Amino acid sequence: MFYKMKFRFHFSSGYIFLVLALAAFHSSCSKQQQPPAEASAAGASVPATNAAPTPQPGSTAPVAGRSTSKSQFNGKRAMQYVKEIVAMGARPPGSAAHAKLEQYILAKLNGVDVEQDKFTAQTPTGKFPINNIIAKFPGTKDGIIVVAGHYDTAYPLGKSFVGANDGGSSTALLLELADELRGKQLDGYSIWLVWTDGEEAFVRWTDTDSVYGARHLAQKWQADGTAKKIKAFILVDMIGDADLDILKDTNSTPWLRDLVYQAASNLGYQSHFYDWQTPMEDDHKPFVKIGIPSVDLIDFTYGYNNVFWHTPDDSVDKLSAQSLGITGDVVLETIRLLNAR
Repeated sequence: MFYKMKFRFHFSSGYIFLVLALAAFHSSCSKQQQPPAEASAAGASVPATNAAPTPQPGSTAPVAGRSTSKSQFNGKRAMQYVKEIVAMGARPPGSAAHAKLEQYILAKLNGVDVEQDKFTAQTPTGKFPINNIIAKFPGTKDGIIVVAGHYDTAYPLGKSFVGANDGGSSTALLLELADELRGKQLDGYSIWLVWTDGEEAFVRWTDTDSVYGARHLAQKWQADGTAKKIKAFILVDMIGDADLDILKDTNSTPWLRDLVYQAASNLGYQSHFYDWQTPMEDDHKPFVKIGIPSVDLIDFTYGYNNVFWHTPDDSVDKLSAQSLGITGDVVLETIRLLNAR
């Protein structure tokens, strides 16, 4: 369905080596529909990515350019959530494991204001129940910041596929964010955490066979007036990769995408962001279409040539608590910057 191309130049002993990675055709689903026009982040339009060393997530050691507001995101606990989620097996909509995960998420949100956006989606393979789970944490300012990520896995990819990164990492990161926010008085915008459902295609990624939950929720929020209250929509997807390299998505809202990079730079994590750029098709697109500022934080270079994506190799051993911690820290710092605008 698509070809993912990367061009990298390496200089050694006076020779220039061109490394061309051409992604294989994937028949089941794609988060991307066209070849990316990728460019190095070292170009004039993006700041250099080696200005400061990368600290351990949650570290309080001083780092050049780091924000004075120290975040406390627990990457290790998020990683434990990934392991518990993966133990359930593949989790496509309509499966027993998917229903089990829904209950798992709701149990972790006990005592939190939770809304469930349930509906039946018509897919190329029939009707399936879809459920977006929304956890609401009230703030003192008039407005909402949404952090979202999908919890379903691709359908169907066999019993050996567990979706540790693609589905598991985003689910776990949101659970840990809920732990961080629970019981706190937010001195800023309200924060809504959204576990979107039906992100994956059932047959082949198209505008109608993908992001079922996100499309339904965007329409709902546009109809009931919620969309006007949302200051930013931050999507996380495939962010557990041990070799974290979050792409610069050209379908994201430019100013919000830049704010994420500022947050990463404040924390000394900029070397993990925006080395390559490409347009991504993901859960943020329906919200972009209705005018909500949105950004997609996604590592779509999962293994060389994205080789682990949608395969049995998408397993826990390919992930790291550090990557989850880096992403969580940057999300929290982005929220801080949004509140300061």
